[in-house]
Amino acid sequence: MSTPPDPATTRPRRGRTVRLLALAVAAMAAAATITVNLDRDADAQDVDAQDVQAMALTWSDEFNAAAGTGPNSSKWRFDTGGGGWGNNEHQYYTNSTSNAAHDGNGNMVITARRENPSNYQCWYGTCTYTSARLLTSGTFTQAYGRFEARIQIPRGQGIWPAFWMLGDDLGSVGWPQSGEIDIMENVGYEPNTVHGTLHGPGYSGGAGVGGAYTIGEPFANGFHTFAVDWSPNSITWSVDGVNYQTKSTADIGGNEWVFDHPFFMIMNVAVGGNWPGYPDGTTQFPQQMKVDYVRVYSGATSSGGTITGLAGKCLDVEGSGTADGTPAQLYRCNGTAAQQWTFASDGSLRALGKCLDVAGGGTADGTVVRMWTCNGSAAQKWVLSGANDLVNPQANKCLDVPWANSADGTNLQIVTCSGNAAQKWYRA
Repeated sequence: MSTPPDPATTRPRRGRTVRLLALAVAAMAAAATITVNLDRDADAQDVDAQDVQAMALTWSDEFNAAAGTGPNSSKWRFDTGGGGWGNNEHQYYTNSTSNAAHDGNGNMVITARRENPSNYQCWYGTCTYTSARLLTSGTFTQAYGRFEARIQIPRGQGIWPAFWMLGDDLGSVGWPQSGEIDIMENVGYEPNTVHGTLHGPGYSGGAGVGGAYTIGEPFANGFHTFAVDWSPNSITWSVDGVNYQTKSTADIGGNEWVFDHPFFMIMNVAVGGNWPGYPDGTTQFPQQMKVDYVRVYSGATSSGGTITGLAGKCLDVEGSGTADGTPAQLYRCNGTAAQQWTFASDGSLRALGKCLDVAGGGTADGTVVRMWTCNGSAAQKWVLSGANDLVNPQANKCLDVPWANSADGTNLQIVTCSGNAAQKWYRA
């Protein structure tokens, strides 16, 4: 069973109060690289499929597990409890597959039920409803880039689905200093409308900076894609590829812009609360939010982390060296900075302030791989494929452990991709 974290700060959101959690946030590596322009103009055109394909996928969950299985624990954690979450919500968030499970058709389903199977106690007494709240705190954070999910929301008075983000420094600085980006929120009495909002110091709760997007039918009638494109000085919201608002440093009334550090994602279905109101005789249960996928694309900075390969050993900088030409090697994982890798927005793979580099820009099998001053060259571009091959596109060759030698200190090379275990690399 998950243990509910201790509540931290209380704050208003849209005229209601939310009690957030002091979360111990651990970073996780991002992956895969192709350059993306992050500084999207405030008047950016609508995002189309070609735009997204030009970005680098750094994290995703496609929810293709078997029916009835719970969320992937390497990607998602549960928040649990029935304290009202500061909004006087009525649900108890569980970690049960009754409330969050794959449906076997490529979706994660978060289900709000009118039930209390375990005598859950809520702030108002014995709980009336159960639901789930999933988050990537402790598994994945990223600053900047595109955060996107394809979702079919639930419907009904008092139902409140959301896909949103909080700053990874929440536990140390509290809310709203940590920042909040609401990618999509819906309240059941507005079936045709979704909201996108920023919350920070001086523009929190009902004073949050944002807007709404309305279509000609209930969003619950089908799947829709909700996204934000986040650059250092502005954030743009879109629905189904149509940009409907951009907020920048100029929109926060001289207050502090706190969207300059990694955030983690949350998706949940609340029941009741000060903003949506409460279920009535028209509300039917169960209500389900179906999530087809969640995808994150490259940002200017992302959580550094280990990359493991043959025999579970780590991609490592020999001797933690910082001199040009220091070899890249396979070494037992030890948590040092020499094993913390960041996929940067220019397509490079970085550790200790240097870039992973194919010596001399070579393309031949057996060309050694080393660390070198970052220079933007093709010799420093890497793509982590869906098959877990770490590829240098210029050479069209894979990062390889010579002769599948898993001994500590084995120096690495590029070789024609063959799919063998010596060429497989995994984000931890």
